Amino acid sequence: VLAYDLPGHGRSLGYPGAGPAHVAAKAVLADLGARVIKVERVEGGDLARGYDHVVHGTGAHFVWLNRGKESLAVDLKSDEGRAVVKHLVLAADVFVQNLAPGAATRLGLSAAELRAEKPELVVANLSGYGSGGPLEDRKAYDMLIQAESGLISITGTTEDPVKTGIPTADIASGMYLSQAVVAALLRRFRTAEGATIEVSMLEATVEWMGHALYTQIHTGSQPARMGLSHSAIAPYDRFPTRDGEILIGVQNDTGWRALVTHVLDAPELADDPRFATNVARVAHRAECDTEVGARTRRWSTQQLDTSLAAAGIPAAHIKTLADVVDHEQLRARERWRSIDVDGAIIEALLPPATFGDVEAPMGAVPALGQHTRALLVESGLDDAEADAALDRGVAYQHERRSPVGVT
Repeated sequence: VLAYDLPGHGRSLGYPGAGPAHVAAKAVLADLGARVIKVERVEGGDLARGYDHVVHGTGAHFVWLNRGKESLAVDLKSDEGRAVVKHLVLAADVFVQNLAPGAATRLGLSAAELRAEKPELVVANLSGYGSGGPLEDRKAYDMLIQAESGLISITGTTEDPVKTGIPTADIASGMYLSQAVVAALLRRFRTAEGATIEVSMLEATVEWMGHALYTQIHTGSQPARMGLSHSAIAPYDRFPTRDGEILIGVQNDTGWRALVTHVLDAPELADDPRFATNVARVAHRAECDTEVGARTRRWSTQQLDTSLAAAGIPAAHIKTLADVVDHEQLRARERWRSIDVDGAIIEALLPPATFGDVEAPMGAVPALGQHTRALLVESGLDDAEADAALDRGVAYQHERRSPVGVT
């Protein structure tokens, strides 16, 4: 399913098309070269298409997660629609779904039923809380999972807890699901055995709680909300400069000595008993931050950034998203490519994993039902039957515009 030298052969198929977590998993597979068929509702398709209309009429969330996929719009409540999807699933290598508990079984798309017919199939099920347990049937969205996992309780300032500015729970569970799918395929290549995989958003996000969770377990107290600071490291925060501010993160005592001696011109602070060790600096955090801030404001942000880099001190500008769009590192590494969104050409980032011998495919973002007719025929319908299904509204086909500026 991930082989770049087998275009059009590997295939991942997923339903229902809503739910950013499972969509993120399939986006990773598409970026790795898989043929991904996205099954959507006939009426409106993936809800993320309409979250907003900022990318030439298409939702930004949808554009981010659906590049390079094919869109099949069918009515799974109809016998004909279910038969089409069932045929495509059994021809696929991987089936990914995040239907409500019990819905896959009612549709004849449960892992047990599918793998009874095709044992080598990899079936990946993504849910909010996992099968079983008191929350099995609860609706799950990113913000709700951030709350249930404890993430919100440690994110924000002393005064206010906040959720993260990106859908962390969706991304975490999607990444774990895609990793598990790749591992299952690797095992299948060796053993011819398929797999049934389950990932819950809750468990994926709790895993990401990492050191905070272990701090709670072993001390009885959770890390405090620290804003930009860090509960176990100091100095680790934003500090004023002559014309703005800069982030500085000193993670060891050697770094502290380099900071105060070679950058801040305050060697007397290196062996000050309040600051000589990280444990001491954390205990005297307010004093430490005051001493550092009193000196960082002597230089411009760029001057200080240059000095910190020369001394090997971790630091960063606090960039806005406008800055990131034109980030010098991304431009220097040529990470932007042009893709098609229903007739408009936009810039999109290459996926993070860079292969030395091949570039990731950067396919178009599909319009709702863009590939429906071809997939109906691929599922076994003849041309007349495919047209009849479209005429009856069992399926939907979108006529895609030619990209602007492309003939």
